[in-house]
Amino acid sequence: MNTQPDIELPPRQGGSTVVVKEEALPAPTATSDTTAFLQMIERAARDPAVDLDKMERLLALRDQMEQRAAKRLYDEAMSRAQTDMQRVATDSNNKQTSSKYASYAALDRAIRPIYVKHGFAATFDTGECPTEQCVRVICEVSHGGYSRQYHLDIPADGKGAKGGDVMTKTHAVGSAISYGRRYLLLMIFNIAIGTDDDDGNAASGPPTIGDEEAEKLNKLITEAKANLAQFLKYFAIEAVADLPKKRLSEAKALLNRKKAEKQKAGGK
Repeated sequence: MNTQPDIELPPRQGGSTVVVKEEALPAPTATSDTTAFLQMIERAARDPAVDLDKMERLLALRDQMEQRAAKRLYDEAMSRAQTDMQRVATDSNNKQTSSKYASYAALDRAIRPIYVKHGFAATFDTGECPTEQCVRVICEVSHGGYSRQYHLDIPADGKGAKGGDVMTKTHAVGSAISYGRRYLLLMIFNIAIGTDDDDGNAASGPPTIGDEEAEKLNKLITEAKANLAQFLKYFAIEAVADLPKKRLSEAKALLNRKKAEKQKAGGK
């Protein structure tokens, strides 16, 4: 038999200290420390000598530990799922920008069997967007007893890459939702688009800035507190690294101007 030490919980304001007494227990087994501790809390909660207030605090502690354990399992499963995922080939063309991209259908076919195999479920919804003519697309990813919510705010003004009206408001909302669902999946599961030797536009499109310059530009986007989705839509690109080199100066100037405006307004 193995005697466990008493467990002392911090008192609530104006309350008494909770001491959970553990009597002799069987020798340790392969059960994890977390599971053993949770079992101890459950036994204490069933003890009629533990009053209601103390039991509620014990149950709250149990819930916190279970959430931490579920989050750990979520993160471990996410790592395994991303390891199994490959680049997704482009299958659609954007006639306005003469660029290629992977449709939501292609993306879903490629990754859904993988994330489901690892115990994930993805549910989409929309929410209130803080800016006008905008749609907030929400994705809740769940795994076991833990879930995490992600969102993107997508412009739904019906404007094209050159600023002209190219669709009705209804069409614009539908397009924004489709765009948001696709980009959320790309971001959540860290998916790359294109083949290993062709990013989808290399053969026919202009040279792009690449990862190194994109990292600097992403930093500037953060400093300027710019909306990433609006930036990508404005330049008609799938990712910052896809920005044509010839438009890099334009992008920097736009972001630096926005950064200066934020600083002037005290928005540091």
